[in-house]
Amino acid sequence: MSLHLGDTAPDFTQDSTMGPIEFHKWLGNHWAVLFSHPADYTPVCTTELGSVARLMEDFKRRDVKVLAVSVDPVTAHKEWIKDIDETQRTHVEFPILGDQDRKVSTLYDMIHPRQSDTLTVRSVFIIDPKKTIRTILTYPASTGRDFGEIFRVIDSLQLTDKYAVATPANWRSGDDVVISPALKDKAALKAQFPKGYKEIRPYLRMTPQPGP
Repeated sequence: MSLHLGDTAPDFTQDSTMGPIEFHKWLGNHWAVLFSHPADYTPVCTTELGSVARLMEDFKRRDVKVLAVSVDPVTAHKEWIKDIDETQRTHVEFPILGDQDRKVSTLYDMIHPRQSDTLTVRSVFIIDPKKTIRTILTYPASTGRDFGEIFRVIDSLQLTDKYAVATPANWRSGDDVVISPALKDKAALKAQFPKGYKEIRPYLRMTPQPGP
């Protein structure tokens, strides 16, 4: 099954290190990051899950729930978490799905046969409170994820959902943003962007990031 931006994130029920999870019910009215790792007791995955554990306050501040998944069983996950906590000096407090039957991996196309017939690649799905897939990222097994980039994308999505703006290349929260070309009325522009804006071209107008 191939998923695209704008699709409804497939629902599922699957066991996890924190008990059974009914995905849509678990998500509620929150954002979510659903991400897969190839296998337990692997070095890059250990650093990734340790990083996520240390960043949980940053996820919570953005109203984002985190859910990891691999094809290993929950019993293996629970033992591996002890290693993660010890080696990464943290405490894993988010659920990890056991996906031995590959139900979730198949629904989200996390297994790429050219890489492996059984193991998941490093997939990332950012899902909004309406259960809509907003971002899909796929990394090879050899490359650990940059969670700073994932936060950057979440910040952009949440900002641009609220205001008629887009975020330019290399944008970070607090930087200037791009005004939507669809906005033409001068009075409306003045009302919507009281901090003012700079017109570089009629289609390229920059304004300080909206909001407090």
